[in-house]
Amino acid sequence: MLDQPGQRRSHSAPTPRGGGIGVVVAVLACLPGSLLWLPPSLPSATVAAASIGLVLVAAIGWWDDHHALPVLPRLAVQLAAIGLVAFAFIATGMAWAWLPLLLLAGVGSINLHNFMDGIDGLLAQQAMFVMLAMAWLAWREEQAALAAAAGVVALACVGFWVFNRAPARIFMGDVGSGAMGYLIFVIGAMLWRTDSALIWPVAILCGAFVTDAGWTLAGRMWRGRRWYSAHREHLYQWLVRKGAGHGRVGLAYAAWNVLVLAPLAWLAWHLKEQGWWVCAVSYLLTSGMWMMLKRRCLRREPYRVLYVGS
Repeated sequence: MLDQPGQRRSHSAPTPRGGGIGVVVAVLACLPGSLLWLPPSLPSATVAAASIGLVLVAAIGWWDDHHALPVLPRLAVQLAAIGLVAFAFIATGMAWAWLPLLLLAGVGSINLHNFMDGIDGLLAQQAMFVMLAMAWLAWREEQAALAAAAGVVALACVGFWVFNRAPARIFMGDVGSGAMGYLIFVIGAMLWRTDSALIWPVAILCGAFVTDAGWTLAGRMWRGRRWYSAHREHLYQWLVRKGAGHGRVGLAYAAWNVLVLAPLAWLAWHLKEQGWWVCAVSYLLTSGMWMMLKRRCLRREPYRVLYVGS
């Protein structure tokens, strides 16, 4: 499977895609054992639901990598995968009222990370950052099983990043990007189940991707475009189009994560239930930076013409 260059692509040479299957296989080999054998272990039904859901999301992504699928079949499988995890949570005491929110957040995470997988190494490094940070949060909360599970995903992403960093020798494909969005949601939701206040640092850690995807898609919907179709309007794509290399753009996202979002996530974790206001501040700061950089990308006339016509 070769991903060919094109008007809505950010690479210039045919590159194999679908390499994310390696991450999925590695995680499936190690994740269940981490969650079942380390203390405090999770219920077997929850672990089984999470594993089956990962297989479903990866399988529909692999199929889409081979043969383009319409939106509805992909959405149905993604809802089924998230639904399995949500029902496992409900079976262990979660209120039914949370079901719609979990479905929305889970499917949103899968597709958000798929949208953000557009340049070399960006999604792999984002998953490494978020998973390592969630492993630290779990460890501080004395959740060794969740810490190991997040660490497993992070290490699998490190192995893939070696081949995916700029210039990429292989792309993750939908099989990997969807799986990364699913895993970030599932492990984040498991942390939330142990302590509801952990939702704030987890949300902060995901802020760079959520802001870029959220504002970009909101703009496309406002202009009446098909938000789910391929495009090059995300900030990271604009930065590449303006002349920054894939590696430099990835480094900029990593710097924002480490220098801004990580300290704010620590503060939100330290404040517990009061962490909501730190989360709000982090998204205000990230949105402000996004708007400033996007405005700079649009300042020159050639890029404004490309933006209008894309």
